[in-house]
Amino acid sequence: MVTPIADPAADTTVREIRVNPIVPSESVLVATARGMRPKKTEEPAPRTARRHVETCPFCTGNEAMTPPVIAAYPAETNWEIRIVENLYPVLGDDRSTPNLSFGLQQTIDGYGRHEVIIDNPRHDAALHEMSEAHLALLFGVYRNRMEQLYRSDARLRYVLVFKNFGPAAGASIAHTHSQVIAMPVVPDNVQAEVINSRAFYRRNHRCIFCSLIDEALTFEATIYDRDSGEIRRKISVGQCVVERGRKFIAIKPFASRYEWEVHILPLQHQSDFLRLPQDDLADLARVLRRTMARLDAVLGGAQYNYFLHSLPHDVECSDCEASYHWHIEICPRTSIPTGFELGSGLFVNTVAPEAAAERLRAAKIS
Repeated sequence: MVTPIADPAADTTVREIRVNPIVPSESVLVATARGMRPKKTEEPAPRTARRHVETCPFCTGNEAMTPPVIAAYPAETNWEIRIVENLYPVLGDDRSTPNLSFGLQQTIDGYGRHEVIIDNPRHDAALHEMSEAHLALLFGVYRNRMEQLYRSDARLRYVLVFKNFGPAAGASIAHTHSQVIAMPVVPDNVQAEVINSRAFYRRNHRCIFCSLIDEALTFEATIYDRDSGEIRRKISVGQCVVERGRKFIAIKPFASRYEWEVHILPLQHQSDFLRLPQDDLADLARVLRRTMARLDAVLGGAQYNYFLHSLPHDVECSDCEASYHWHIEICPRTSIPTGFELGSGLFVNTVAPEAAAERLRAAKIS
């Protein structure tokens, strides 16, 4: 763990627009004074102490309440992780509609797959409470299922794995679960990451994600006011690092969209999650569990989304292996977007990311 260097300006009010270095068009307004205003915050995610709920379709013994099993690990009986079709899919392969174009209006066939991964047989299991061995199995399941979906149909250009925890994050069932959606298009936010990281690589001959990791681990600077000579900003080695393992690192982005957003990345360059070595799963599980434990210790049961961005399996991205870096984005939902955010597209963050990272590092976890 990197020990933060004290910042004499840490208690000053921050009001600045920070540009996302990976997607420059995506800016964040960090305005810490806004955190003092009266506002409605998202409640902690509802939790139950019950290991089993009779009416929950994801609990053991209730398998008949879900669509037929696609896969179960380690076995269909006494399963630890189970995959089923989503009953209410956003995309499906049950029918084919031709692409249409009429004037400026266009449609693309809503072909794809939408599946649910039941993360754990226990109804009350939280991610940070799961064993690291179980989390390693879960991410191995993610990788295997993504690979199977890509192989199943050449029309699929992107497979997204994501998790919603809590009603504010879009979870309609309390039992812990993830989702997988395979689609015939590359999502715009992933495409923006790919395009901008490729442009950076062509200019600098280096992956921008790797550069950001190096900065987090090695960079420090003191910026002085030109007239008074007073310190305006001190950037300390490791001030954005939340957790570090042998193979993975959890970083608080300098331009965080959400107050407690954290990204997990491989320390060594990897573009495609499907190529993650089996031996690396244990360290990924450890860094994820400890990161989620820190978030839980600071926020007390936050509702959150996380999603896995990996290199698209698309011909237009075939030259991006050296420039793109797969990663997990964890986005706790602690506030409700305002009209300004929705109208401007500019995220407002009321907690300075470096202060949030310091609190997360200081959290006592086991």
